[in-house]
Amino acid sequence: MSPILRRLLPFVVLALAACSHSPHFVSTDITGANFGRDFALTDDTGHLRHLSDYKGKAVVLFFGYTQCPDVCPTTLAGLAAAMKLLGADAKRVQVLFVTVDPERDTQALLAAYVPQFYPTFVGLRGDTATTAATAKEFRIYYRKVAGSTPQNYTIDHTASSYAYDPQGRLRLLIRHGETPQNIAADLKLLLDGK
Repeated sequence: MSPILRRLLPFVVLALAACSHSPHFVSTDITGANFGRDFALTDDTGHLRHLSDYKGKAVVLFFGYTQCPDVCPTTLAGLAAAMKLLGADAKRVQVLFVTVDPERDTQALLAAYVPQFYPTFVGLRGDTATTAATAKEFRIYYRKVAGSTPQNYTIDHTASSYAYDPQGRLRLLIRHGETPQNIAADLKLLLDGK
């Protein structure tokens, strides 16, 4: 091999790698993460659900609470807009809203609140201990902040969402405030097997 070719070889390898067909996600690619493996939570119809129940669909998982004044409704509205952008592919996506406020977020309240954003969105809940264990498994931070009365409190919580591919593998961390267009594009890549 000539000296010139030997010096150019690393650049050729890098150029070929850049031309590969690996997906380009807007959200943070966390493929291979060793957390967020499963949950056992009750849906808004009273059925116990696991992540595997949604295998075959891309799943977006968001932790919040119904009385959240800003982050939760804007996140759910953004996810609803992304679903509309997906068109027919939206049937292959499941959005799950996990409450971090099981004291106030009853099954009936979740059933009324969550589908208002998009008809197929599902609310999930557990008791206090299950909620804490699930949050730990998914590396979700949440903390009750006292209000003027015992029932008038807020909850500080992680504002990002997770996306799973149709095989049930955790793939993406979606930042709060991401545009519906970018979320839809990332979900389309997951649906296409990227």
